[in-house]
Amino acid sequence: MATAMTMEGVTHQTLEVNGIKIHVAMAGDGAAGTILFLHGFMQLWCSWHNQLMSLFRRGYRCLAPDIRGYGDSSAPSCPSSYTVFHLVGDMVGLLDALSLPEVFVVGQGRGALVSWQLCTFRPERVRAMVNMSVAFLPRNPVERPLEAFRRIYGAGEGHYLVRMQEAGAMEAEFGRMGSRFVIKKLMTTLDASATMFSKEWWGSTEDDIPLPPWLSEEYVGHVAAIFDKTGFSGAMNAARCIDLNWELTAPWTAAKVMVPTKFLAGEKAMATGAHEYIVKGGLKRDLEEVVVIPGGGQYIHLQKAEEFHFYTIGLNTKDDCAID
Repeated sequence: MATAMTMEGVTHQTLEVNGIKIHVAMAGDGAAGTILFLHGFMQLWCSWHNQLMSLFRRGYRCLAPDIRGYGDSSAPSCPSSYTVFHLVGDMVGLLDALSLPEVFVVGQGRGALVSWQLCTFRPERVRAMVNMSVAFLPRNPVERPLEAFRRIYGAGEGHYLVRMQEAGAMEAEFGRMGSRFVIKKLMTTLDASATMFSKEWWGSTEDDIPLPPWLSEEYVGHVAAIFDKTGFSGAMNAARCIDLNWELTAPWTAAKVMVPTKFLAGEKAMATGAHEYIVKGGLKRDLEEVVVIPGGGQYIHLQKAEEFHFYTIGLNTKDDCAID
C-alpha cells in the first residue's frame, strides 16, 4: 500500500459545509459516476485506499471524507453536535459544494449508520448503496436504545456504548493504552460480539498483536499518529447522541430504505442474534441483496478486498445496485 499521504492520483481538499470544515480525499474524473465512501469508528478516509486505487482507474470519481470529529475535519466539542442530522447534513453539504446531485454510497461501521440515514432522509441524493458491518435497524418506538442495551447486557461493565456516555472516561482509557495498541486490537478482532471494550477483552498493552497480511504497520502507524494528535472525543461523541437521535427521528419510525442496496456482512462479525435478522429476517426482506462473506470480519473492504470489489464494482449487473 502507498503511504496515506502519497497515494497515486489522490488529492485533498477542505470544504466549508454545514458550518464546519470537512476534509475529503478525492481521486478520479467521474466519467463513470461518483462514489462517496464513509469510514467507520476509529478509522479515517485512508481506510478506503484499496477502493480508491481500484475505482478511480475505472473512471469513477471517489470521495473519501473524514467524518465530522475525525482526522482533518472539524471536531466540535459539544457531543450534541454529532446527531445523525449533523452527520447526514455534512454529507449533503459536501455533495452540494461539489455540485453533485446524486452519488453511489459505500459505508462501513459508523459510516454505514450515516449511510442508512442518508438514504432514509435524502434518498434522491443516492443512486445506489453498498453497506457493510452495521445492519439497518428500524426505530423501536417503545424503548430507547440505551435502555435496550442496559436490559440486554445487564450490570457490570455492560455494553461499551453505555459506558461511552460519560464524556472523557473512555477517552482516558484509550489514552492510557495508546492509539497504536487500540487500533491494532480493534482491527484484528474479527468477532464483533467479542468487542466489548472490557479490561479482559483489551488484555495487556504489553501483549504482542500480530497483524494479518491485509493490515500493515505503516497503515496502523499513520492512523495512530492522527489520533495521537486529535484525541478520541470526536470519534466517540456520535455515540453520545444515541438516545437524542432516537428522539429526533420519531417522524421516521417504520421508514424503509428505498434506495437499491446491497449489505455485506462478515461471517465472523455478526453478533449474537444478528445472523437470523440479517440473513433470514427483516433486513433480508427489505434490501436488494444481502451477502455473508465467509471468514469475513468487520473490515471486509480491507480484509477481503477482492471479494468486496466483486460485489460492489459491477461484476454483478443484474440490478442498479451494482456500481457499474
